[in-house]
Amino acid sequence: MIKIVEISGPLVTAQVPKDSSKYPMMLETVYVGNAKLLGEIISIEDDKCKIQVYEETTGLQVGEPVELRGELLSVELGPGLMSQIFDGIQRPLDKINEVSPIFIRPGIHLPNLDQEKKWDFVPTVQIGEEVETGSKIGYVDETELVRHWVMIPEMKTAKGSLTIKSVEMGEYNITETVAVVEDEDGIEFKIKMSQRWPVKVARACKAKLESKKLFKTGQRVIDAMFPVLLGARVSTPGPFGAGKTFTQQQVAKYSNAQIVVYVGCGERGNEMTEMVKLFPTLKDPNSGKPLMDRTVLIANTSNMPIAAREASIYTGITIAEYFRDMGYDVVMMADSTSRWAEAVREISQRLGEMPSEEAYPAYMGSRIAAFYERAGLVTTNANEEGSVTVIGTVSPAGGDFSEPITQISLKNSQVFLALDEKLAAKRHYPSINWNISYSLYEERFAEMMKQDGAEQFAKDRILAKKLLSEEGELLEMVKLVGMDGMDNDKRLILEIAKSLREDFLQQNGFDKIDTYCTFDKMKAMMAVIIDTYHAVYKAMTDNPENETLVGDVFDKDTTIALTNMKYIEDVDQIPAVAEKIAEKIAIAVGK
Repeated sequence: MIKIVEISGPLVTAQVPKDSSKYPMMLETVYVGNAKLLGEIISIEDDKCKIQVYEETTGLQVGEPVELRGELLSVELGPGLMSQIFDGIQRPLDKINEVSPIFIRPGIHLPNLDQEKKWDFVPTVQIGEEVETGSKIGYVDETELVRHWVMIPEMKTAKGSLTIKSVEMGEYNITETVAVVEDEDGIEFKIKMSQRWPVKVARACKAKLESKKLFKTGQRVIDAMFPVLLGARVSTPGPFGAGKTFTQQQVAKYSNAQIVVYVGCGERGNEMTEMVKLFPTLKDPNSGKPLMDRTVLIANTSNMPIAAREASIYTGITIAEYFRDMGYDVVMMADSTSRWAEAVREISQRLGEMPSEEAYPAYMGSRIAAFYERAGLVTTNANEEGSVTVIGTVSPAGGDFSEPITQISLKNSQVFLALDEKLAAKRHYPSINWNISYSLYEERFAEMMKQDGAEQFAKDRILAKKLLSEEGELLEMVKLVGMDGMDNDKRLILEIAKSLREDFLQQNGFDKIDTYCTFDKMKAMMAVIIDTYHAVYKAMTDNPENETLVGDVFDKDTTIALTNMKYIEDVDQIPAVAEKIAEKIAIAVGK
C-alpha cells in the first residue's frame, strides 16, 4: 500500500512499497488519505512520489493511504455544462452547496455533470454511415441558445474507419448509449453523450487557420483602436483597482462569441459572488435570452486550495476547446493568470526546484506559452471552423509591467491591452491606456475594413491614434503657457483628442445604451469627431486671422452634442450631430 510519509501544505510525499503491484505514473490522479482528497502526481524520485493536492490538507496525517486512480486529471464533457458554476476541478458548486453549505468540505466527490437528467437526443447520421473521431452524430438542445452536438470521442483501440452500427432518437442521460460504431475489425464501441478528456492535453484538430473574422466586444476602445480577431491571444495587464475584472465582464457579456467560459482563478470571493449573481440576470444582446444559457463559470476563489488554481485554467481551456470542436466561436476569460503563476511558483518552491526570476520556476514561460497556444481558429475534426479566443488578465505588483508574468504574456499574445490605474481613478472605463496598448492585427483589420467598404473608418482611426499621441506632448505645453497661449492648430488637436477620450473611448458601463456599442454606431461616432477635425482645420486654414475660431466652435453646446452621441440609440441620428457642428463652424467663420 502506498502511504503518506511527508506533508507540506498542498504538497504531499508518498512512498511506494518495493513489492507494490501498481506503480504510479507522472500526472496520474490519486486519492490522498482516508478522506480521499483529489491529488495529482507531479514528481517521481525512486520509490517516492510528490503529489499536489487540490483540496484542503488540514487534518491529513502521515501513514494514511494513497490510492492510484489510473487516469490523468480530466473533465467530463457533455450536455449539462451550460449555465453551470464549477470549481477549479469541475465539481458542481450548486450540488456541493447542498451537502456542504458555506465551505467546501474536503473529500467531496460528486459527478461533474448531472447523470440522471434525460436529454432529447436527435441523431444526424444513419446506420451504415462512415464517421471518424470528432464527427457529429446527433445533438441535444441544451439551452435555447446552445445546440450541444454529440461527437465521436477519441478511441485509441479502434482500427481504421468507423461505421454507424446503430443509432436511435430518444431520451437518454449522459451515461446511456446513444449509438454503436464498428471498426474495420468488427469490434463495436458504445457511444455516450459525454466523454472525458485530460485537461493538460490540447484537444486535436485538423489544422490551425489564420484568423479572418472580427471578435467584436462592444467596447469602442478595443474594437476601434486595438482590433481583436476570433482565435486571438489577448493579454490585459493592470494593477489592483485598474478595472481588469470589469473589462473582462464587459467583454464576456457583449462579445460576438457564441460561448463564454469565464474562469475566476484566485479571484476575491466578493468579485466572484458578483459574477455569480450578475450573469443570471443579464440578457444576451443578440437574442434577448439569459446570458447564462451560453456561459460556463469556473470559480476558484482566493480562499480555495492554491493547487486548484492551476487546474482551473486548464479546466476552462479544455471546456472551451470542446465547444470549439462543435464549430462554435468561444471566448475563454482567465482572471487572472498572475494568480495561476503564483500557485505554480508555490508548488515549485515546495518541490525545492531551482528558482528563476522573482522566484518563478524556469519553466514558467513555457507553461504560459503552452496555455496561450491552445487559442486559435481551427479546422475541426468534423471539417468545420471553430475558434477559441483567450483573454488573460495579469496583475503585476505595483503596476510594474516589467515583471516576469506580464513580459511572458506580452511575448505570447497578439493583442496587449494595458490597463491604467490613473484612468480608473478618473472613472474612465474601460481604463485601457491607448499609448501603451497595441494589436498585431492592424494590417489585417485595414484589409477587412476595405473589403467591407469602411476604408474611411480605417483611415479615421489611424488619425485618431495620432491625435491622441500628440495630445500628451501638448498638455505639457499647456501647463507652461495655458490654453489661451496655444495656437489655433494646437488647440484644435487638444479639443478633438479630448472628445476622442471622453466621448468615444470612455463608456458608461451602467448606462443601458452606452454599456454596449454596435460596430455601426462606433463608426458613425468616429466619423463625426474626425469630420469635425477636418472641417475646423479647413476653416482655420481658410481664415488664419480668426484667432478665436476653435474656441467659438468648441463651446458648451458643441461639447454637450459630442458627449450625448454615446447615448443615442438610433445610429441614423448620429450624423445630425455633425450637421449641428457644421452650422457652428459657419457661424464662427462669419464673425
